[in-house]
Amino acid sequence: MARYTGAVCRICRREGKKMFLKGDRCFTTKCAIDERNEEKRKGTPGQHGMSRKKVSEYGMQLRAKQTARRYYGLLEGQFYHYFEMAVKMPGKAGENLLFLLESRLDNVVYRLGFASSRAQARQLVLHRHFTVNGQKVNIPSYLLKAGDVVAFTEKARGYDSLKALVEQNSGRPVPMWLSADKENYKGSVERMPVREEVDLDVDEQLIVELYSK
Repeated sequence: MARYTGAVCRICRREGKKMFLKGDRCFTTKCAIDERNEEKRKGTPGQHGMSRKKVSEYGMQLRAKQTARRYYGLLEGQFYHYFEMAVKMPGKAGENLLFLLESRLDNVVYRLGFASSRAQARQLVLHRHFTVNGQKVNIPSYLLKAGDVVAFTEKARGYDSLKALVEQNSGRPVPMWLSADKENYKGSVERMPVREEVDLDVDEQLIVELYSK
């Protein structure tokens, strides 16, 4: 199965919420579901998008899973792999799942404000623009742990486009579990997050119920 390459605004319309998949555009009136957008399309994409249907229990569970998966831009197999890992960890499986997803390198790059979206962060990592603890890493799914330091490579720090990108995202708040040093183009993982610090509009318990059937 290939990665989704269509219009990401359709994903937000399908889930009925802003998922901030397109960087700065999501904060403007050009956003497909922004209330200020005079050309805003109602309903979900497709021929029957305007039809109203009662959502079943399975439907709610599926939407919760799809929403979380799309936030992080993962394929079904990748997402289920993280769920299997979460189940084997001590604690609540649903929260463990979110913590694993948050600790991905591409997500941390996005959270630190070094990219405008997770998709852009994934591309920057693949292009070998980052190091972890001084070693180049080009694997977006690389799982970070407390104490790890993420930084731009020396070569990347010389790119005006990347400098402008960091400046552009300087006003975005950095989660408490991360520490950003944007002047030196680096950041660190202070600790693993707690559920209240994962600002995703998703019910992780519904995902557990879906995969537990």
